[in-house]
Amino acid sequence: MNVPRDIFKAYDIRGVYPHEFNETAAEQIGRAFVAHLGAHRIAVGRDMRLSSPALAEAFIAGALHQGADVVDYGLIGTDMLYCAVIQDDHDGGVEITASHNPKQYNGIKLVGRSAVPLSGDAGIADIRDMILGNAVPPPPPAPGARSEADILERYLPHVLSFIDLEAITPFRLVLDAGSGMAGVVAPRLFDGLPCTTTRLCFDIDGTFPNHEANPLIEANRRDLVAAVVDTGADAGIAWDGDADRCFFVDGEGGFVPGDFVTALLAEAFLLKQPGATIVYDVRASHAVPDLVAERGGTALMNRVGHAFFKQRMRDVGAVFGGEVTGHYYFRENGFADNGFIPALLILELMSKRKATLAELLAPLRTRYFISGEINTHLESADMVAAKLDELAAHYADGSQHRMDGLSVDYADWHFNVRPSNTEPLLRLNLEGSTPDLMAAKRDEVLALIR
Repeated sequence: MNVPRDIFKAYDIRGVYPHEFNETAAEQIGRAFVAHLGAHRIAVGRDMRLSSPALAEAFIAGALHQGADVVDYGLIGTDMLYCAVIQDDHDGGVEITASHNPKQYNGIKLVGRSAVPLSGDAGIADIRDMILGNAVPPPPPAPGARSEADILERYLPHVLSFIDLEAITPFRLVLDAGSGMAGVVAPRLFDGLPCTTTRLCFDIDGTFPNHEANPLIEANRRDLVAAVVDTGADAGIAWDGDADRCFFVDGEGGFVPGDFVTALLAEAFLLKQPGATIVYDVRASHAVPDLVAERGGTALMNRVGHAFFKQRMRDVGAVFGGEVTGHYYFRENGFADNGFIPALLILELMSKRKATLAELLAPLRTRYFISGEINTHLESADMVAAKLDELAAHYADGSQHRMDGLSVDYADWHFNVRPSNTEPLLRLNLEGSTPDLMAAKRDEVLALIR
């Protein structure tokens, strides 16, 4: 059995189809997933990639063979799969997807009961070792039963429950579904809002004929930015391939970093729930804890990764959590991430504040200047560790912690450097109190890394 070890990642299973990840792997993962969870009934969904139907069938065959009942939800986004697992009380669920990766990739996102994620530290490594060690338990005498279900009609009112629909102002918006799974939800959702929309790439197409469904890459936002500017829209919203993340551009075509979105979403929740707890990631701008404190909330820093975020939020009862990469988590959504709740909350905040997105962002953009994430490849994992120690020694006069990589704080600037989970690479995020200071310190730290 030739299932490559490298497809088992920190937060999901992923590889190039069919050379790395294929039907043989999917069938074995289906068996091992059921055995690992001891599952009696699971949910399965899939994205629009051309290989997803065959991979879903193979996974389902393995799960049925291992004795679990399988409910097939068909073509749905990852956050819809989470909703199905929670609402229909499954023992677990999987989405066949490679999220934002190019079209030649595919993979699987896995969750247990209540949509609690499996990760490399909790479940995925066990499934990997079970398969590679030929240790999947023998199947029971009788296979599981297969059925089908729909979640969309229950998903839509769920996400709308996060806002006061009557409060929404008739904004002009440009929406880019990226030919991905947002094309299932966005038409129905925005048809029910009092907004005028220009819609890009709403035809679901796994060949991605217009651009890849990864809005973090500037080239994939060009059409959205151009349409926002050309139509005089108040904002633009884009989703990644499996639609569990959304991204924003303002009415001037400026991309909104995820930490600024986190700050605005924190404000949206603190207007509804004064004193609430917000979790943010170690890379984020000080805009997040500063704004939360100014609005009377509690901000808690956390290490990067959805499994760590969801567990921390459960532990402290946080109402909301945000990562700079566009993953936003919600207590009333089973602590899971979602790609449409943030869009609705931002529109509600714009409406309540009677402000455009650019106007909401103006106080942040004139106070916080961020580098964005900058990656540097090194020769080995040993070199990565040595560089972190070298940086710690060089900036020994700053306030330091090692929650996730190395973070160093000074009065007017700070940075975080984290190692990659999968390759010898360091990721730098840095912020300064002025544009010049940010640029100078960014270049200084990069020179030391490189």
